[in-house]
Amino acid sequence: MNKYLFTILCLLAALTVSAQRLDSLNTTVANDTIAPIQQDSDQVLVVDTAIFDNTIATVDTETCTRDTSVAELPDSIYKARLQALPFIVEMPYNSVVRAFILRYIQRSPKQLARIQRKAAYYFPIFYDALGRNGLPYELCYLPVIESALNPQAHSRAGAAGLWQFMPSTGRLYGLEINSLVDERMDPIKSTEAACVFLKSLYNMFGDWTLALAAYNCGPGNVNKAIHRADGKKDFWSIYPFLPAETRGYVPIFIAAAYSINYADLHGICPEAIEMSEQTDTIQTNVRQHLLQISEILGIELDELRRLNPQYAKDVIPGGKTYSLCLPSDRVTDYIDQQEVILGYRADELINNRRAEIDLAQQTSLSGGYSVNGVTYYKIKNGDTLGGIAQKFHCTVSQIKQWNGLKSDNIRAGSTLKIKK
Repeated sequence: MNKYLFTILCLLAALTVSAQRLDSLNTTVANDTIAPIQQDSDQVLVVDTAIFDNTIATVDTETCTRDTSVAELPDSIYKARLQALPFIVEMPYNSVVRAFILRYIQRSPKQLARIQRKAAYYFPIFYDALGRNGLPYELCYLPVIESALNPQAHSRAGAAGLWQFMPSTGRLYGLEINSLVDERMDPIKSTEAACVFLKSLYNMFGDWTLALAAYNCGPGNVNKAIHRADGKKDFWSIYPFLPAETRGYVPIFIAAAYSINYADLHGICPEAIEMSEQTDTIQTNVRQHLLQISEILGIELDELRRLNPQYAKDVIPGGKTYSLCLPSDRVTDYIDQQEVILGYRADELINNRRAEIDLAQQTSLSGGYSVNGVTYYKIKNGDTLGGIAQKFHCTVSQIKQWNGLKSDNIRAGSTLKIKK
């Protein structure tokens, strides 16, 4: 088992045990209610739920068939469970957080179960990068709310990938984005870029919830909100002055962390989590098509696309080093059969782009030009097929065949193809 995956599962198991201890207090906990966030009498604080609704709507629930009825719990239980999570990022509780927790566990239990299964594959990637960059591990929940852990997710605004980078931001942090390659959808490279970006936001504000807010609406909007809040540098203090979507962003982040950690305690889709196969990433600088790899190694093309979502047209461009993710047990086969793979249907799949094209050349015959071995002759007044055939040293029947003519009638101004 992958060591990072093992770490994740151990952590989730520990959290479940902690939560079960909390649940043993259910009968003694008061059915208290957390007061909603106070609103300025001159301003209605609207929380935009679109980022949650749009993301959760993309989650495929086909494999989760069990309907789940989830009872609401006292606020004190939600609060205690959040405080039990071993996180650096603050996980406070209030009415907005509660609303988004219920959206996950009551309104979207099948989608949540699907996200949990995806987390088994993607969280080890996130944990590795976050750990190496000295960042809080709980930032792994950011792509949950950004993309529902779909590396091929695209927003209407043009953001893409697990971390939903805009093209300009992706390029700024070193991601290649062109017609063939979009590294915003590369789980490993986009996660590395996100770590650098998040670290810069934290260095700017010194607070993780403000860094998360800036990830959503930009540092400029966060600075404006801080100014309007008399310099207070706390998400909940600047909350009234943030855009409506950003007001919901941190609460959704907290709700995602709660829901993924405590889904089992809510009876959500208790089927076993699907484990992805072990994979390895190798480096290649040779142009190749995923279909070549698929058919020679017997790996489903859709599986290769899932493992390598950054190759928009299924082509690894070559010319410099690119990553190729394969099932671990097929890496040796790929290395051993690389020459066979690269030669398979090469002319059709990767050598089908012309490297050089002849320009049209004027012929010595008035009104004609040739390109790629074909001469094009513009018919003039008085021309006949016989005369043109004589001029180009061919037969009338050949001209008629080359041009799909059924009679000898021709019209001045039209163009004939002469394949000589």
